[in-house]
Amino acid sequence: MAKLKTKKSGAANIPHVSIVVPLLNEDESLGELFKLINETMQRIKMSYEVIFVDDGSTDRSFEVLTAMHTEYPDIIKVVRFRRNFGKSAALSAGFKEAQGEYIITMDADLQDDPNEIPSLIETLGDSYDLVSGWKKKRRDSVIFTLPSRIANNITSKLTGLHIHDLNCGLKVYRKIVAKELKLYGDLYRYIPILAHQAGFRVGEKIVQHHSRKYGHSKYTVGKFYRGFLDLLTILFTAKYIRRPLHLFGVWGIVSFVIGAVIDGYLSLEWFLGLTSISNRPLFLVGFLFIIIGVQFISLGLLGEMISRHERNEETYSIRESLK
Repeated sequence: MAKLKTKKSGAANIPHVSIVVPLLNEDESLGELFKLINETMQRIKMSYEVIFVDDGSTDRSFEVLTAMHTEYPDIIKVVRFRRNFGKSAALSAGFKEAQGEYIITMDADLQDDPNEIPSLIETLGDSYDLVSGWKKKRRDSVIFTLPSRIANNITSKLTGLHIHDLNCGLKVYRKIVAKELKLYGDLYRYIPILAHQAGFRVGEKIVQHHSRKYGHSKYTVGKFYRGFLDLLTILFTAKYIRRPLHLFGVWGIVSFVIGAVIDGYLSLEWFLGLTSISNRPLFLVGFLFIIIGVQFISLGLLGEMISRHERNEETYSIRESLK
């Protein structure tokens, strides 16, 4: 591998492109991946840095990364977690370190093709703030592709963002997008949705996808269920994080009214001497609806109090400001 020319330290050393690569036990692919990135970036003649985030690997990944950093200290950065914290945490750490105007994310398993970087940046252009890759011809088992396709279709309908492949690791961001994203849990799956909800322009581009060359997939069935729960989190927080009473209050009022109507009707019959409350279980059902309604409304009010307390945090994204 030819040694890259690096710029002198200082302001001029800020790279044009930052490539963030989260990884877990990918020691066999790291050298080959960097070689491909190197060749691509030299071809398009853009200054760059590669930020490898080792998410608690137990193989030789960190040793390989240390050797690569020693050879290319001005280009390669390495962040190593104490243990496995997950891909969202790895991406967040990488975004924090990134300095480039454009930020590329890709997986370390060689299934994402670095040769797609120039076309992704070109697609971003002036039209988008984030462009997500679409693995139209995915080189994975149907065990992985079928659940992913179902999840993408459901998510697209529920969120209104028509993206075919939300979870593609190959994406390009403007710096401001990556810096504003707040990721935790498995929310990395829904980065395009989070960006869309923040008001950024999101697009997609068909990209090459290769078969896994080394190691094995980190996908588990449990991730599918956690992904669904995270989708519920996104849908809820997008609409009700700043007005929880609008959600809990509505259902609380409905429940309270149903209970009040039932018990009011039975009370009227009792008052007219037409029935006895003691032998009418329906009265207890109505009373239960009233209690549930009060609890929902109380929960909504507590949510409002917490929300108001936290509103000193910015919940918007400014596109431009004229002063």
